[in-house]
Amino acid sequence: MTKNQRLVYIALLASQAVIISLVERAIPSPFFFAPGAKLGLANIITCMAIYTLPVKDASKVVLIRLILATLLGGTISTLLYSGAGAILSFIAMLTIKKLRFLNISLIGVSATGAVFHNIGQLVVASWIAQTWAVMLYLPVLSLIGILTGIAIGITANYLLNHIEKLHYYMNLQAL
Repeated sequence: MTKNQRLVYIALLASQAVIISLVERAIPSPFFFAPGAKLGLANIITCMAIYTLPVKDASKVVLIRLILATLLGGTISTLLYSGAGAILSFIAMLTIKKLRFLNISLIGVSATGAVFHNIGQLVVASWIAQTWAVMLYLPVLSLIGILTGIAIGITANYLLNHIEKLHYYMNLQAL
């Protein structure tokens, strides 16, 4: 894959993640017992980026999504919450993926990312509210995060199996 093709692939993933983020923002929270909890559908694209691109390029996808989704429909607080969650979950997912001896699947990596996304957002909420009491919400969000992370991981795994059939995919991580 040429450099231009790789840039187009990064732009394609980032644009898909932005669209999914904006659509998900328009959907009411499906969890009545956990106000503010979302499905995290854009993490399908993050998982795809982690498994198909080098770390540097996958991080570009995440950062572009954060910036564009905020510019197109967010606020500064949205950027703080989303940024903390996305960066922490991205680091956690990369770390778990690199620990090959644990033999953790994409589904496990996704669930880990979902939990760490919640931790990142709650740390920001604690900082803004000036109290650690916000962290009491973590068990509820962790349970939801694990369940949605599994669903996102299954979806990303399905997509990854299909994208592997593309000829140029094999050269993505080599660049």
